[in-house]
Amino acid sequence: MSETIVTRFAPSPTGFLHIGGARTALFNWLYAKRFSGKMLLRIEDTDRERSTDEAIAAILDGLSWLGIDWEGEPVYQFSRAARHREVAEELLASGRAYRCYASQEELAEMRERAKAEKRPLRYDGRWRDRDPSEAPAGVAPVIRLRAPTDGETAVEDRVQGRVVWQNKDLDDLVLLRSDGTPTYMLAVVVDDHDMGVTHVIRGDDHLTNAARQTQIYEAMGWTPPVFAHIPLIHGPDGAKLSKRHGALGVDAYRSMGYLPEALRNYLVRLGWAHGDQEIFSTQEMVDAFDLPAIGRSPARFDFAKLESLNGHYMREASDERLVEALDTIMPELGPERGLGTQLAPDLREKLRASMPGLKERAKTLVDLLDSAAFLYESRPLSLDEKAAKLLDEAARGRIAAVAERLAALETFDAASTEAVVRAYSEETGVKLGQIAQPLRAAITGRTTSPPLFDVMAVLGREETLARLGDQTGR
Repeated sequence: MSETIVTRFAPSPTGFLHIGGARTALFNWLYAKRFSGKMLLRIEDTDRERSTDEAIAAILDGLSWLGIDWEGEPVYQFSRAARHREVAEELLASGRAYRCYASQEELAEMRERAKAEKRPLRYDGRWRDRDPSEAPAGVAPVIRLRAPTDGETAVEDRVQGRVVWQNKDLDDLVLLRSDGTPTYMLAVVVDDHDMGVTHVIRGDDHLTNAARQTQIYEAMGWTPPVFAHIPLIHGPDGAKLSKRHGALGVDAYRSMGYLPEALRNYLVRLGWAHGDQEIFSTQEMVDAFDLPAIGRSPARFDFAKLESLNGHYMREASDERLVEALDTIMPELGPERGLGTQLAPDLREKLRASMPGLKERAKTLVDLLDSAAFLYESRPLSLDEKAAKLLDEAARGRIAAVAERLAALETFDAASTEAVVRAYSEETGVKLGQIAQPLRAAITGRTTSPPLFDVMAVLGREETLARLGDQTGR
């Protein structure tokens, strides 16, 4: 490819960065990186009633968290309205557009007639060739594209293949509304042209828009970009993705405890394949990504697969990386657990020390924090049902005996505490598990935890003995 590849991500800031938008951004970013190009960011904020600063901030934050960056400053579409009007006036002057004075009543009548005849609504072109001198007084016109009425409009889509529309089925779309504001169709074309966008990669719900936009490009004598319309994401049941399936904001996935690298890896495999490979580093994604490998069928969102992938990334992550990741979501997770909005220094150290055992079982950061509850819960610990069953009278007696020996240790570390418990097992003839499991239950409140003697070392002599005393009454 000789030209510089320029892609763009163009969200509407009317809500969070949803998961489908995040995948679109990722595909644009990867394609630009793959061919040493650049991805631009355009905020399509022309819907002034629904666009909010909070939504813009959520989009920028979500992209940054996922590790998706863009070239230069974001472009705000609303600020370019004068340029959009200028292009509409150019089309008017060249005869490729015209003023339409059809009233709302006339348009409603067209809609009703189309409905009665069970055909799609199309503007009937009644002002296409009329002299403006016939314009009714006091009516502000819209400006419509003078679209071709015969032949066809074709798009060579890099995902969908060649897609053809008969021009007789496409009517003269509105470019400027009667109040002078540009429509989405016009604004997108002008912005993509002016920003030098070479490849438009977006959801296939925009496929029909590609025909409309191609007609505007041709009317202006501009070269249309390469289009690639990617299938939408569906739920596991094959229905359109909804909130119950996982159509949430990227911020929600962060709060649910997913790592950005895991979510990025999961999203890239929704609709794109590279052989049987499932796990990709960022560089591997960049090196392998291309548009022809995107399938035409909708991808299905699978939470179980995302969890499994996240578990893999957690096991591979450094202990410090996971502590830092926990810290970023403490504002959401901490208060309900009595931990505040950030990790206390002593808890950070305990988490770091316990992480090798904690991360082996956890699928999400939420799992990780919950499985580490024994590090921060107040005494006396509340025992879960299985742990409570283990602590019968005989077990409490053994715990009390072991506690005396633990208290006498000069050095309180994993090796020395293990030696004490093993020696007690050999001397009494009680199986190691019959001693270790009740000890675990008393110290953590659960029957599963990181290695028992590592837990004792992390908690330290004083806390370990205090917890054992809570369960034996000594």
